[in-house]
Amino acid sequence: MQILAFPEAATPVELRTQVREIQEQAWPSEPGVTPRPDTPVHDPALRPRSMLLTTGGTVLAALDVLTKEIHHAGRSYVAGGLSTVVTREEARGRGYGRHLVTAARDALAGDGYDLGLFTCDRPLRAFYESAGWHHLPDTVLVGGTPQAPFPSDRPGFDKVTMADFFSPRARRARASFRGSRIALHSGDIDKLW
Repeated sequence: MQILAFPEAATPVELRTQVREIQEQAWPSEPGVTPRPDTPVHDPALRPRSMLLTTGGTVLAALDVLTKEIHHAGRSYVAGGLSTVVTREEARGRGYGRHLVTAARDALAGDGYDLGLFTCDRPLRAFYESAGWHHLPDTVLVGGTPQAPFPSDRPGFDKVTMADFFSPRARRARASFRGSRIALHSGDIDKLW
């Protein structure tokens, strides 16, 4: 097994095709809609980077890392968030997703990010914690745009915020992120990560 990483737009088409197939297993498109593997999923302004766990040319698990400078409590931070985390249906339950999510956390820590920050469905909290991420209780990410906010505590959502703090200044400010509303403002395409 190996982990491959590419800017989303530079992911080889044969691998991107497999990723789209796996994503369709997890989140089927509307009937009659077939996503094209050469069409980006994410806003290019978020510098999406695809990470793929592969064996013998087969993608077992995939995720994308999105990047944005955020402003919180009077300071700026370079934040990375996980998006579209998925494991091939027939390969689930073997630890491949956990392995890839752990590798993504390690990559963020080693690539100069201040922190990693994202939301997940509440039932997935333990999965992300097992990969080294930490739950931020009562913390809300506000995605979307300032004009059209998309908060993670909106009605009908059951999300929790996960994070890790990599730079010394982010670690010192960790308490300011707990129980707060964080202006992610990730745009109209990636409303929330």
